[in-house]
Amino acid sequence: MPTNLKPLTSLRFFAAMWVVAFHFWTNLASAMPSVVGKGYLGVELFFVLSGFILSHVYLERFKEGCFNYREFIWARLARIYPVHIAIVAGLALLIAALAAAGIQAGDKLLVWSSLPAQLTLTQAWGLAPDGGWNHPSWSISAEWFAYLTFPGFAYLMTRLWQRPILAVAGAAAFLVALYIGFDFLAGFSLTRATIFWGALRIMPCFALGCSLWLLWRSGVARSQNQALVLSCGSLGFLIVSTWLNLPDYISVLACGGLILGLAASARNGSSLLSAPVLVYLGEISFAVYMICIPWQLVFSQGMEKIADIDSQKMPLAIWIAMVVGVVSLAMLLHHLVERPARDLMRRFEFKWGRIDVRSRLRIEF
Repeated sequence: MPTNLKPLTSLRFFAAMWVVAFHFWTNLASAMPSVVGKGYLGVELFFVLSGFILSHVYLERFKEGCFNYREFIWARLARIYPVHIAIVAGLALLIAALAAAGIQAGDKLLVWSSLPAQLTLTQAWGLAPDGGWNHPSWSISAEWFAYLTFPGFAYLMTRLWQRPILAVAGAAAFLVALYIGFDFLAGFSLTRATIFWGALRIMPCFALGCSLWLLWRSGVARSQNQALVLSCGSLGFLIVSTWLNLPDYISVLACGGLILGLAASARNGSSLLSAPVLVYLGEISFAVYMICIPWQLVFSQGMEKIADIDSQKMPLAIWIAMVVGVVSLAMLLHHLVERPARDLMRRFEFKWGRIDVRSRLRIEF
């Protein structure tokens, strides 16, 4: 099996830009297309991808008894924490600079009571009810919860090692039941949950991703044509489901089909979504996602004060510049913070005499 699933790395960029479009569209004076209006599902796509890739990297080791939980947690922390803490620090400096200039950042951004949860990545566990700071980081907190509980998912998957269809069916049933049940009890969709129920929101998606890896490992879609049909069919179904405003769990299942099809295409030697530029954009996708809201705030407020442009009615050219800007900033964040800090933490781990299994597999997720 291929160790580097390039199409899935590229897919991460499209997931991030789906979220960006969802947030940035409010700065245009035009109706939001239904597909863009479902852009919050880009987070679900990330969650399913996370379960799939972590299973790809670690599940066989877990089954063989070679899984080291401490190494795993350290590797995951090195992946997400440096960017998160850098943005929190950057926001603190920005707020201080604005205050020095006589501009108040507002109580929705500066929430000191939420800072401990932000620093411990527990803000999506119901421990930061007042929100604040960098809102997209709630999903990183949810990811952290999934990482901490990964051995539970791994145990279930190893019990279903020879029954991948049953595993996928069970995960899909769990997802549908939880979405319907949560909506009934809470009065709103689970895909709208962030700081209060974010840790719960990732669970069915993560489980689906883990089970889909078992199905992929079993050899589903054995030819390039089959993989292409699965990929294109799932993408088409995803677009139709958002256009028709079908229940979110249907779109999430379509996301799972897309991931499975792209992974199968990589196994069959296809070059689909494997161009170096797309893979690179996928590598900076985490930075894109994490910086998008702070950048939107700075850019829109800057346009209002410097150019007297209504932040809710930006000209298209200015709006495109904002979108391009978030990618450019993400590149800087990736190369100046994310990658150096991750490498530094890995070297620190090597000083402890441990082995980072991902450094051999070279899967950047």
